[in-house]
Amino acid sequence: MARLGFYKYISFMLLVFTLLVSVFTLFGLFGGSANPVHETAMAMIVYILPILLTCNVATLIFWLIRRRWHWASIPAVTLACCIPYIGTTFQTGLFTPGDEGKEHINIATYNVALFGKELMGFKAEDILSEMKRQEVGILCFQEYKQFSGNKDNTEKYVKHFGHMAKGREDMVIFSSYPIKAHSIIDFGPNTNNSAMWADILVKGQTYRVFNAHLQTTGFNRVLHHAAKEEMAGHKLEENAIIRAIYDNYTLGMVNRAIQADLVAKEIAQSPHPVILCGDFNDVPYSYVYNLMKGELVDGFKECGQGWMYTMRGKKRVRIDYIFHDKSLTGISYKREDLSYSDHYPVFMTVVRSN
Repeated sequence: MARLGFYKYISFMLLVFTLLVSVFTLFGLFGGSANPVHETAMAMIVYILPILLTCNVATLIFWLIRRRWHWASIPAVTLACCIPYIGTTFQTGLFTPGDEGKEHINIATYNVALFGKELMGFKAEDILSEMKRQEVGILCFQEYKQFSGNKDNTEKYVKHFGHMAKGREDMVIFSSYPIKAHSIIDFGPNTNNSAMWADILVKGQTYRVFNAHLQTTGFNRVLHHAAKEEMAGHKLEENAIIRAIYDNYTLGMVNRAIQADLVAKEIAQSPHPVILCGDFNDVPYSYVYNLMKGELVDGFKECGQGWMYTMRGKKRVRIDYIFHDKSLTGISYKREDLSYSDHYPVFMTVVRSN
């Protein structure tokens, strides 16, 4: 009798866990429409969606094994609601559009992390070789550095591409097509991040290409500062570090939301079809992702394949993107596993839809 009561208690607690996971998952999906400026807690749930999805899968398997079909329906329905979110990070690639013989436009975006601040220019040259191999026509760099020691990286890139538009600090767009105009989207004096656009003439059609680098999370900066303090012999409380990480993370969320709003307004005012590239420092289905995408097409959802992440190492998340106007059709979207930065480059090929 006692054993039966124990099993019933465990089943009841797992049912409660199933319900809670389901509720938080649905809140996480709605979190993508919550502005962090006003609804910080709601917006943060989207960042734990991968964990919540894993919990839903686990509870689904558990109830299926127990043959509790009615309880299994809870995680099953929840996972069905998550299909749009899953599509931002995984695609089967079964329904990739055909190119229909039209002329391709090859685009790339890459946060090159200042080429590792190396002095010989080898990384910049290797990356340029990869861009040539991929036949890239429009290249957006974030964290670009003009000089590696006494070597001028810009000279080499301009020699190949022919055209360049320079933004604030570390932002640049190289193009094999003529650049008619360009402008900086300044995020203010209290940040090194910014965005820019360039009007690029491609075979008689002008496209406004945006290159954006939004606020970082500040997570690594806090850990680096804490490590320096520890090395200096200063004792830090664990709670203080956690609070600092949380404060920096939430501040980064708010700043990215404000910056994304500035870029979104510029996109809405564009007189030309838009191509948006950049390092958003935010995950798919977040408020920033939804705001930046707006009416544009997420290239990966359109023609990507497999799991998409753009950060190297343990942080296997997707934070670098290429979006485009509906007058274009995506043919291919991929990440190349280059080791020159803490990011991977993203490549996309588009053609005109009409």
